[in-house]
Amino acid sequence: MKKIISIILIMAMVLSFAACSGEGTAEGKYKIGICQLVQHEALDAATLGFKEALTEKLGDDVQFIEHNASGDAATCITICNQLVAEGVDLMMGNATPALQAAASATSEIPVIGTSITDYGTALEISDWNGKTGRNITGTADLAPLDQQAAMIPELFPEAKKVGILYCSAEPNSVYQANIVIEALSGMGIETEVFTFADSNDVASVTSAACAASDVLYIPTDNTAATCAETINNVALPAGVPIIAGEENACKGFGAATLSISYYDIGFIAGEMAYEILVNGADPAEMEIGFAPNFTKVYNADICSKLGITVPEDYVAIG
Repeated sequence: MKKIISIILIMAMVLSFAACSGEGTAEGKYKIGICQLVQHEALDAATLGFKEALTEKLGDDVQFIEHNASGDAATCITICNQLVAEGVDLMMGNATPALQAAASATSEIPVIGTSITDYGTALEISDWNGKTGRNITGTADLAPLDQQAAMIPELFPEAKKVGILYCSAEPNSVYQANIVIEALSGMGIETEVFTFADSNDVASVTSAACAASDVLYIPTDNTAATCAETINNVALPAGVPIIAGEENACKGFGAATLSISYYDIGFIAGEMAYEILVNGADPAEMEIGFAPNFTKVYNADICSKLGITVPEDYVAIG
């Protein structure tokens, strides 16, 4: 009997040691939790890039637990708390509310963000220096906003007033809007801000913006992206062109944008996750990553319908 008890105790100690080791999950896999704010093409591409980067490096040794919050920030909180309870090795938050939820859910599990416009704004870090100083790092989807603003007089030299349209509930949209307003002001172009609280008032606010503006600027904004058809159904008949914050939204309602690849920033985020999981990199000390390239692109269909002449250095969206 004593011998049997001894064997049982030894087996329990071995299992306990295996469970506490830092080499991924008990199945020999790294368990990665993904919280994506909403389904649309840009965020989908970022998630795909993230997963493919880790799969390329880890093969079968990575397991993804993937959730979509259907555009609801409160659901992001529920998802991230659930992922912590499931004992994931790392969490990825795709879009600002998802990152914020992951940051609130844990101060210990590494968190990777992607499709984040400005980490200082998202995490309320006043002395932003490019690193979070905590268990969080990731990639940004910010294109040079002054260059986006410069596209407006380049394409529409006679425009006198630009309507800045975005969702007031998205802090990163506010951040982008303020920079673009400052840039346009420096060019002598008047601006007026129009905000919608959620998808319910997108059509009415877009209509008011079109009535008061020669051109609209819509930053990288998740609510606007998911309501692209609604915005286009108002702006196109009104004959008001839109400069968009990112390419996938531009496909839905924009004339042009300075574009990044969301797949690329997702892939870079996946490589950063690998460095944390396998090589012990400290997310607190990792610089936020950015897209490697920017391209001026245009929506050929909308530009044709609005009679917009596009410079030769612009590329048609495929």
